[in-house]
Amino acid sequence: MIFAVALAVRVAAIAIGHTYRVPAIGDHFHFGFEMGRIARSLVRGQGYANPFNGVSGPTAWVPPLYPLLMALSFRLFGVYSAGAAFFLLAVNSLFSAAICPAVYEIGARCFDAQGLARRRSAFAQPVALWSAWLWALYPAALQYAIHWLWEMSLSTWLFTWALVLALRVRRVGERTRGREAQWGVWATFGLLWGLIALSNASLLLCLAVVLVWAVWPAVRVRGAKPFAGAALACAVTVLVATPWIVRNERALHAFVPTRSNAGVELDESLKPEHDALPYGTALPLWPGDPEFKRYASMGEIRYAQARGEQAKARLQAHPAALVHHTVDRFFFFWDGTPHPEENHPVGEYLRQLSYSFLSVCGLLGLVLAVRRRVPGAWLLATIFLVLPLPYYLITVQPRFRHPLEPLIAVLAVYLFRSTGPRTGHFAIDKGRESDSA
Repeated sequence: MIFAVALAVRVAAIAIGHTYRVPAIGDHFHFGFEMGRIARSLVRGQGYANPFNGVSGPTAWVPPLYPLLMALSFRLFGVYSAGAAFFLLAVNSLFSAAICPAVYEIGARCFDAQGLARRRSAFAQPVALWSAWLWALYPAALQYAIHWLWEMSLSTWLFTWALVLALRVRRVGERTRGREAQWGVWATFGLLWGLIALSNASLLLCLAVVLVWAVWPAVRVRGAKPFAGAALACAVTVLVATPWIVRNERALHAFVPTRSNAGVELDESLKPEHDALPYGTALPLWPGDPEFKRYASMGEIRYAQARGEQAKARLQAHPAALVHHTVDRFFFFWDGTPHPEENHPVGEYLRQLSYSFLSVCGLLGLVLAVRRRVPGAWLLATIFLVLPLPYYLITVQPRFRHPLEPLIAVLAVYLFRSTGPRTGHFAIDKGRESDSA
């Protein structure tokens, strides 16, 4: 029911708010920019190429999963059409709503199965229930599904369900913990991570963390077979990603396992005028610009390597700038990025307040979960440490935090479910949480 309500709310918001009417400014810049350009190139028969406004040849600027979905929408409804936009936003909404069952299961397995934070609830699984409803209806959880023609909802759906499967492998929250191999779960786990590599490669930093956590009990249990399951998952992940790697080798004549623009993004992040927050596009929108012509003539791989060398030179000349910018981006990630061009100060204040409030609640809930040794708490804590690292070091936008937000929702609900009226002092029952915390 929660999934159905979440989907209905998102589709209704698209239809009522007319968010499918994407402005055509900048040659449909807001229609997925690089992804939209690549999808247009695919539909025109030019291959996976031309991520900017001009013709520049084959590309691996972004992973292929969402551009292929965009190409399907263009094929069905027309290039940059309102119908294509509605289709994509509706699919985004489907992915976003399908996160609700995953959020429910994370809350149920980690908290409700142990009776944590029940606090005289009339429901058997209050953390799971309210976390799922929070994700279904909270506006911050809807925005990327109903407004953005980008991969955030797809990547977050894949990532959240991959974490659910890790909890299933370790049987967190289950009363019986058998030792039989779960080959189907491990294969699906590997499939999801392979698709993550083709959607948002930055999330792959968490793969090793999740795998180690999933197989850790086998270190002390003789005869268990999760290592074989983990090997199967890794094999499936590599199998899913291999066609993209082979394509890049043939089209770009280079080994590109995920995407090719790391050097460009790093160089952009170090430019003094950006002051830790790169804005605008990595390349000029006008095809006649000398920088775009340089990119097109050199080819994407050589151009990215050249920009990477420029970034190294900047680091050698100003090493302290990286530290300063990394600290700034840390706060941007959790407190929200500034919007100096915003014309509505009240709306900007509320946006910043909502963003930072969720951060504080999620982080406090995580600290509480770790202190009380909640099952799976250390997995969540490690993900919170590892996932933001590339964004601290290179670039940051609010949308980059979206894969963490289902976990933030669960932890925020746990935090508030663990509170109670002050009765002189706070008491903590280490075995089972009492009504006051």
